[in-house]
Amino acid sequence: MTQSLAQNLLDPNSGETSLYWRLSRDSPTLHISVDPDASAEMTVTLSEENIRRIHAMTVTTSSVAVTIPLNGYDVPVHLIGRKVSCTEWAGTASSWFDTSSVARDLLQGLLFAEQVVSEANAVIVILDRDGKIQRFNRLCEEYTGLKEQDVIGKTAFELFMTQTEAAAARENVSQFFSNGGPYEVERWIKTRKGPRLFLFRNRFVHSGSGKNEIYLICSGTDITEERRAQERLRVLANTDTITGLPNRHAINELIGEAIDKRGPEEQIGLVYFDLDNFKKVNDAYGHVFGDQLLQSVALSILSCLEEGQTLARLGGDEFIVLATGTSQSALEAMASRVLTRLRDPFRIGLIEVYSGCSLGISIAPQHGQDRESLIRNADTAMYTAKENGRGRFSVFTPEMNKRVFEYLWLDTNLRKALQSNQLVIHYQPKVALDGQVHSLEALVRWNSPERGLIPPMDFISYAEESGLIVPLGRWVMLDTIRQLALWRDKGIHLRVAVNVSARQLVDQSIFSELTQALKTQHFDRCPIDIELTESCLIDNAEQALEVIQQFRSLGAQIHLDDFGTGYSSLSQLARFPIDTLKLDHTFVQRVHDRSVSQSLVLAIIAVARALNLRIIAEGVEDTADDAFLTQNGVDERQGYLFARPMPAAELERWLKARSRVIS
Repeated sequence: MTQSLAQNLLDPNSGETSLYWRLSRDSPTLHISVDPDASAEMTVTLSEENIRRIHAMTVTTSSVAVTIPLNGYDVPVHLIGRKVSCTEWAGTASSWFDTSSVARDLLQGLLFAEQVVSEANAVIVILDRDGKIQRFNRLCEEYTGLKEQDVIGKTAFELFMTQTEAAAARENVSQFFSNGGPYEVERWIKTRKGPRLFLFRNRFVHSGSGKNEIYLICSGTDITEERRAQERLRVLANTDTITGLPNRHAINELIGEAIDKRGPEEQIGLVYFDLDNFKKVNDAYGHVFGDQLLQSVALSILSCLEEGQTLARLGGDEFIVLATGTSQSALEAMASRVLTRLRDPFRIGLIEVYSGCSLGISIAPQHGQDRESLIRNADTAMYTAKENGRGRFSVFTPEMNKRVFEYLWLDTNLRKALQSNQLVIHYQPKVALDGQVHSLEALVRWNSPERGLIPPMDFISYAEESGLIVPLGRWVMLDTIRQLALWRDKGIHLRVAVNVSARQLVDQSIFSELTQALKTQHFDRCPIDIELTESCLIDNAEQALEVIQQFRSLGAQIHLDDFGTGYSSLSQLARFPIDTLKLDHTFVQRVHDRSVSQSLVLAIIAVARALNLRIIAEGVEDTADDAFLTQNGVDERQGYLFARPMPAAELERWLKARSRVIS
C-alpha cells in the first residue's frame, strides 16, 4: 500500500483521486492516506522548513509546495489544505506535475469560500480602489432587487448614494485605502423595503495576484430595527407617560444645553409650577381623574407659551418651563397668562374642578449660571409664592435663600431636639369666672443650645410642613400625661388642653399610645382635652370625627380652637361632638370699645349657649376686655392679663400664690 501511495505522488497519471494528508502541531510526521478518515497508510518525516511552511497555513484554503523523501528521491509535492483545528492541518496532496489535481482541489476550496460569502447572513460587497463592485452576495440581491451580474463594475456611489453622500464617501474610501486599516461605518441604504440603516465592518485584503491589488470587503448588518428600538427607548426615557411632555431627565438635558450655548447678552429663564390642591383632588376622585386633570393642565399651560419656551413635567403636580432668549418681563407676562387661564374650571367628565398654581421664576445669569442653581432658585421662588397666598408668581431674590437655610437648620436641629430632650412644655392657666384655675393649655417650647428658647411660632409651621408635627405632638401629649400624674400625686388636679394638628389625625398610633399612657399613670379618665382647628374638621372630616369619638370615649373634651377665623361653618358644630368653643384673640383684644367685635362675640356666645357649649376666650390682655367677657358669660379666660405660659415648677408656685390671694 505504501508503494502504491508513493507511485501516486510520483506519477501524475496513476490515478484521478488526490491523496489526503494530515500534520499535528506536536509531530514532524506527515500522515498520508487515500481516505481522509482512515489511519495513515504512509508517513513521511518533514524538515523543519517544511513544517514551518505548513504551520503558516491559515483557515483559508491555500497551496504549499514541499519536497519529501520517497523511494530514495526528494519528490516535490503540492499540499493543498488549511488549518482545521488548533493543533492540526489537513488537505489533499498531489504530484508536482499533476496541475489538474491541484487546480481541482484549489477550485473546491475556493467554491467553499464563495459559498460562504454568498450565503452569509450579512450583506457583503467587495469594492476596488475606485469604488467599483467586485462581489455582491445573495443578501445584497434580496435587499436591493439587483443581480450581481448587473452591478459588477459599477460604483457603489452611483447605485446607493446621493450626490452629497457619494462625494463624502469617495473621499473617505480614498483615505481608508491610503491608511489600510479596518473601520466601521453606519449608512442608510435604499432597499426594496425602503431606506435601511446598515452597520458596515470594513477590512482591506490583498488579492494575492501578481499585481497584489487591494480590495475593500464591506460586511454589513441591518440595524434599522435595533436603532428604532433604541430610539423608542430614548423617547420613553425622555417623555412623561401621562402628559407626553418632556420629563425631568429630558428638560435637565435641555437646560444644560441652553446654558452651554448661551450668548454673552442672552438670558435664559425657568418658570417652576406647582399645582395648588392637586393632592386633594387626586385623593377625592382617584388617580385616573388626576391623570386626566394633569393632561388638561398641561394643554392649558402650552396654550400660554410663546416661541422659545418649552414645557416639561417634573413629576407629581410640578411642571417647569425653559425659556431661551427671554427677559424678566416676558417671563412675568407668561406667568400671568398661565395664572389667568388656570382660574377657569377644568371639566373632566361630569365633574368641574379648579386647579390654580404657584409659580417661581429664575433667570440666568443673574440668578445662577448652572443648571442646579437655576432650578433650585426657581423652586425657592415658587415656595415663596405659595407661602404668600398661592395663585401668584414670585421672581427669585437672594433673600429667599434665607428661608432655605432656615429650613435646613430646622430640619437638622428639630430632629435632634426630639431625640435630645431639648423640648419643654409651658403651661398657660385658664381662669374661670370665680377666679379659680381648673384647666391649662400646653404650649411647647424649644430650648435650643444654639438659639436659646425658641417660641412655637418659629418652628411649628415647619414641623407641620415636614411631618415632624406627628412625633412632636405625640411627645407633647405623653409628657403632659406624665406631668399631670406628678401634679395629681401632689394633690393638684387639673385638665390640660393639647393642640392636635391635621397631620396628627392620620397618626393611627396616637390613640393606642395615649390609652397605654393613661393606664401606666393610673388615670381612670383622660385629663387631657383636645384642641382642633376648623380647618382640621374641613380637610379631614371623616378622620377628625373618628379621632374625636375615640378621645371622647377616654373622657377627653373637644375644643374648637380659633373659632370665627376660619370657615366658621355652623354645620360643623352640629356634625361634630364639640364641648367648647375658643374665641380667637383677634375678637377679644379691645372688644370693650369695638362695636363690631362686640357684636361678633355676643353672636358666638349665643350660638354656644344654644348648643350647650362652653366658651373660652384667649389673648386677654386688658382688664376692660376681661370685664366685657365676664359680664357676657364667657366661662374661662386666658392671656397675659393673668399669666404667661410657664414651666411646670413655676406654674406650681403661681397657683400657690394665686390661691393665697383668692382666699
